[in-house]
This record gives sequence, structure tokens and C-alpha cells, in this order.
Amino acid sequence: MSNVSDSYTIEYGNIAQPVLAAIRQEAYGEDIGQSGWLTADEYRQFISWLELDSSSRVLDIASGAGGPAVFLGHSVGCHVSGLDINPSGIAAANELAQSQGLDALVHFQPGDASQRLPFEDQTFTTVICIDAMNHLPGRLQVLQEWHRVLRPGGRALFTDPIIITGMLSNEEIAIRSSIDYFLFTPPGEDERLIQEAGFALVRTLDTTEQVAAIAKRYYDARARRRDDLLTLEGETEFEKVQHFLAVAHTLTNERRLSRFAFLAQK
Repeated sequence: MSNVSDSYTIEYGNIAQPVLAAIRQEAYGEDIGQSGWLTADEYRQFISWLELDSSSRVLDIASGAGGPAVFLGHSVGCHVSGLDINPSGIAAANELAQSQGLDALVHFQPGDASQRLPFEDQTFTTVICIDAMNHLPGRLQVLQEWHRVLRPGGRALFTDPIIITGMLSNEEIAIRSSIDYFLFTPPGEDERLIQEAGFALVRTLDTTEQVAAIAKRYYDARARRRDDLLTLEGETEFEKVQHFLAVAHTLTNERRLSRFAFLAQK
């Protein structure tokens, strides 16, 4: 996996700041402490696809600051284990779970999800990875590890937000991947690797339009709060994120980069 990203460290370290909560509310329509391109309604849809209930044991890969995992524990009452390489994310996530009285159900630990997972075979009923598969090298090995830690009949869901569906310039690729390690995917490759890892592909969903809308709202919400964000991020980071969001909007709005969700079963 890539080194710890400065952009994510800044975001996770300030996740509880009111200005960032206000931006998330505007960008996503409902703030559940998420990042990336996930809305609360989409997450509810994924919960339904995964057939989760209080007996489920969920592994959240690249759990970030923990908002969606805590939302899941609160909504479903299932056990959730979050794994992330960023220490700031782990600290913020465990603090969030404890503050909501969910630390007995939802727990986060540091780990590199591109390596062998620190769990025994058949530990989980479910694996979730939202908008982070593109940060993990060795996708076949990653999927094989998910297959190993899942119980028979278990389900895995991930989103891939940078599937190449049009022409991209070298500058656009550089800006779109400026915040971390990125692995761009050609159409059909995720489906092939899912099957090669031993899964049956259950469902796919094109969610590209959602990315275009969120990127635009996120850019605008941040622009309106520029002065407050300069205090938290500094000018260089602020402009870097704005440029990233502008390019993310353009590429998805023009359907040159696409986001798909994939549901697979062991």
C-alpha cells in the first residue's frame, strides 16, 4: 500500500471540526463522517445488498476516520472491524465509536490492506471497501485475502472510482492521483479479478453521475469556506484539494473516468 497521505492525515485529524462537518453536509446531503464519493443513501443500499443483520461480522477495509463503520454499527447492530494504514484515521475512528457508546461493537486497528490481513481464515461474513480499492496495489492478491477471511457464502462489496472510460491526458491523470497512490483500471478488469480470486460476481452498478455531483458540491462548499480552511490546511493543501475536485468533476461529468460498485459472493 502507499505511504500515509498528507491529505488524508489532515482530513482525519480535523474530521470533527464544524467547518468540515458543514462541508460534508452540503456535499453529501447527509453527514455520516464519510469521505470519497459515498452518500448515506448509497450506503443504505449497500447494506441491503449485503444482507446485513446483528449477527454479521464486517471487515471495513480502508475505514478512514470511521464514520460509515460507526453508522453501520449503529444502524444494524453488527460487529465491525475497521482497518486503515493512517494513524490519524484510526485514532479518530476509535474516538468516534467510543463517543457513541459503540466501542464494544465497532473497533479500528492499523494495518496495510495490500498485505496479508491480520485475521484468521473465515473470520467475517462481509468485507466492505468504499472508494479505496484504487489505493491498493496487487488487486488479485487483495481479493484473494478477502476470500480467505470470508466465511462460505460471505459477501464482499467494493467501489472502484477510477475506471478508465475515455481519453485522459497525463496532466489529468497526475492531478486525479495527486492525493495518494492510485491504480487506474480498464473496463472489465475488476470483473475478471473478482472471478479469478474465487468469487461469484453478484451485481454491478454504475455510480459515475454521483461522483460528478459530489465533486462539484464539495468544491463549491469548500470555496465558500476558504478562509476557515486555510487555517486548517494551509494555502498549498487547500489549492491542491480544489484542483483535485475540479478535475474529478470534469472527468466523471464527461464520462472519461467512471465509478462502479461491485458485489461478489464466496
